[in-house]
Amino acid sequence: MADPTLKLSPSEIAQEGLADWRRMLTGIGARFNTRDFATGLALVQRIGEAAEEANHHPDVTLTYPQVRVMLSSHDVGGITSRDIELARRISAFADEAGIAADPLQQTEIELCLDTGSEEKLAPFYAALLGDQPAPMWFQEPDGEGTALPEAVPPQRWHLDVWVPVDEAEERVRRVLEAGGHLVSDAEAPSYWVLEDADGNRSCICSAAAR
Repeated sequence: MADPTLKLSPSEIAQEGLADWRRMLTGIGARFNTRDFATGLALVQRIGEAAEEANHHPDVTLTYPQVRVMLSSHDVGGITSRDIELARRISAFADEAGIAADPLQQTEIELCLDTGSEEKLAPFYAALLGDQPAPMWFQEPDGEGTALPEAVPPQRWHLDVWVPVDEAEERVRRVLEAGGHLVSDAEAPSYWVLEDADGNRSCICSAAAR
């Protein structure tokens, strides 16, 4: 087993062959279609027991009729062998229960504010959101790489919509079919900039090349 304190690279994660799991914004995620609430609750119970045994705790969301799991080693800021091992156990639990995974149907939303005043504004938004951790990113409006191109009408807030790498192009296609417009794919497959019919822009992002 690899050193559990070392962060794995994207290629090392891919080599693990975790069919049920995909790299997302905050870790490796899986979605299990449990069909009913009781089945989902039983799966969550088994996940909880395994997490306690391993002393490594994922984020788990139980809804009707699915269970979503996100794994990350927060102490090292990435994915480690601890996450890989627990992911395999969770997939085995689901397989034993006859629960199918739906790894492509995952989405994480990151709120982005184009501003050069992160230090001044961050405390306000932390208080506004109840001091709870939230996917939020302050970025220079004229920054390099990931900055959103100037939008018409003027736009300060935009959504970064994170999807699995192998779902990204399909998600872009569906957005375009739904009336969206492609502003830029210069950074694809890391992200695409799209806008709605009124010119409001958002990005579809993936963990590719990150």
